[in-house]
Amino acid sequence: MSARVRLVELAAGSATDAEAIDRVMGAAFDPRYGEAWTRSQCVGILAMPGVWLTLARVEGAVVGFALSRAIMDEAELLLIAVDPVHARTGIGATLLRATIAECRSRGVKRLHLEVRANNSAVALYAAHGFRRAGVRRSYYRNRAGETFDAHTYALSLE
Repeated sequence: MSARVRLVELAAGSATDAEAIDRVMGAAFDPRYGEAWTRSQCVGILAMPGVWLTLARVEGAVVGFALSRAIMDEAELLLIAVDPVHARTGIGATLLRATIAECRSRGVKRLHLEVRANNSAVALYAAHGFRRAGVRRSYYRNRAGETFDAHTYALSLE
């Protein structure tokens, strides 16, 4: 039996994609950690200069996204998520590589991100050259009031 290969298409997104990214975030981010943004936060930041959204689609459906912003020669990967149905299929890595490529095209010299300390995505970031730069104690707070540390990472693009 052969597995069906699904093509991943990357495309620029906009505020009109807020419902789709909200759905992916809802599926991908465990509410125990308080990491997901609200739809209005996503729409609000998309209106700011230097912000871009990259969508990953499979058979026309949005299954992942990366939200980033660049200011002068530095950038930050604000959010990246893949629907768990498509986890571990390379979509997250594809989105990360697309973000790095876009940063380079914008003249970015350093790309930053922050991630919950025990998030399994740390392995993906390390595999792409990100190095730990710091710790934000009790950065995430969930609805129950529990807090979780965040680690900051950076990637030199020089």
